[in-house]
Amino acid sequence: MDVNELVQTVFSGISPLVIEDVVDEGGRVVVTARAPKEPGPCPVCGVLSGKVHGYHWRMVADVPVDGRRVVLRVRVRRLVCPTRGCRHTFREQVPGVLERYQRRTTRLTRQVKAVVKELAGRAGVRLLAALAMGLSRHTALRVLLGIPLPTGRIPRVIGVDDFALRRRHRYATVVIDAETHERIDVLPDRTAGALEAWLRAHPGVEVVCRDGSTTYAEAIRRALPDAVQVSDRWHLWHNLCEAALDEVKAHSTCWAAILDAPIYDGPRAQTTLERWHQVHGLINQGVGLLECARRLQLALNTVKRYARADRPERMLRVPKYRSSLVDPHRDHLRKRRAEDPAVPVQHLFEEIKALGFTGCLNLLHKYINQGRADADRSHISPRRLARMLLTRPENLKTGHRDLLDQLTAACPEMTHLSATVRTFAPLLKPQPENADELGRWIAQVRTTELPHLHAFTRGLERDRSAVIAAVTLPYSNGPTEGVNTKTKRMARQMHGRAGFTLLRPSSTRRRRGWRGGGRPSSSRRPRGWPGPASR
Repeated sequence: MDVNELVQTVFSGISPLVIEDVVDEGGRVVVTARAPKEPGPCPVCGVLSGKVHGYHWRMVADVPVDGRRVVLRVRVRRLVCPTRGCRHTFREQVPGVLERYQRRTTRLTRQVKAVVKELAGRAGVRLLAALAMGLSRHTALRVLLGIPLPTGRIPRVIGVDDFALRRRHRYATVVIDAETHERIDVLPDRTAGALEAWLRAHPGVEVVCRDGSTTYAEAIRRALPDAVQVSDRWHLWHNLCEAALDEVKAHSTCWAAILDAPIYDGPRAQTTLERWHQVHGLINQGVGLLECARRLQLALNTVKRYARADRPERMLRVPKYRSSLVDPHRDHLRKRRAEDPAVPVQHLFEEIKALGFTGCLNLLHKYINQGRADADRSHISPRRLARMLLTRPENLKTGHRDLLDQLTAACPEMTHLSATVRTFAPLLKPQPENADELGRWIAQVRTTELPHLHAFTRGLERDRSAVIAAVTLPYSNGPTEGVNTKTKRMARQMHGRAGFTLLRPSSTRRRRGWRGGGRPSSSRRPRGWPGPASR
């Protein structure tokens, strides 16, 4: 192969040009070429012209060779337009090699677009620099924004969810394909009008997965009245967990008696009891909840909480003791205080310090004064008991399972609460027969004295069609939560420099998804009964 054939092979991408010289300048390779002597079309009228008015030199970058930059020095002609009244002269272009106002060849631009489409600004610039294609991050973003938007297919099943662009100030809505988990679009706000306009502009959607937002529900109902709305099973379980926790708190006086746990009896407890009598006194007189809140100068939700309690004892709570460094030595303290009730705390401190205690004397004083050292077993908070109640039975330790059986048998309401939780959890595994099971579960809950679960069932009734679709269809809004978290990760990496435009999938990932790590925020399952199968 001679030199000319070698040059034509290496620079085959610029074959429409006539290569005249190749110079190695060490850090770069300079290729001198000229445009072919053929008539060129006028960019305005399209008439071919071969009349030369003058010559110009263009310096453009080309694809690197041997790890070195390649600079293309091309002599182009300025031609005269033969059409009367059209522009006088124009500079010829070489389609497929040189484009108007560009300082890179077409094939180099194509490679730059491929890199920045996957890595965006700074990361793309670092990789391009390693490939001897240096450019600034601002140029990389301009190239990225210059990529034409693809026309993707309209998915049959979508998922929608909101996320914060600036917490408590500005929010956006992400839309994904619920079957392929690809991000479809990002809307600039979370209003019903924005989602409704998007749905009307993209007909063909049959199923929409969402959370419990009434805003999204109304937008879907107006834009797609025949579409099936699917509520998120994670949120259903989370709401049940919150209701169960409130019920456990409301029956603290029942199960705390089994543990010999103390109940708040200080000034705060007295104020709570007085408020309960005030609220129920007004309710018995026929005063509404909103008027009660106005007269007592309390928040409406606070009045509702007092109204749900049928007895004042339901408002009392056990202390929220956290785990302490003294807990491992509780048995030793209990034994020593039983043998010698007058033993000084300083002696107990020295004894447990020799056993590995790393806390201070004040911590031991507080632990003993709270009565935690004399209890038969370590203190259990309402949240910990609720977690045991909402955990799969097979995942509980034998001691915890026996303790849970004792605590749930403390009163009929706790027994009913345990039964309702255990019968609701299987509904989160979608089955066609779950629709009838859900109706029977709601009817069963209404026969019990569990006001917080009654509020939960009222929420299910308000969104009954979407809840039934959630427990019968395999679709879920879980993938939307994951894509939502990945979108927020991109926003954090950009630190606001690129703006909202680059959050849209057509501008950043071309519906390929983010290839980074990280777990969706919804992956922190609440007290874990249903597990991954519910997503």
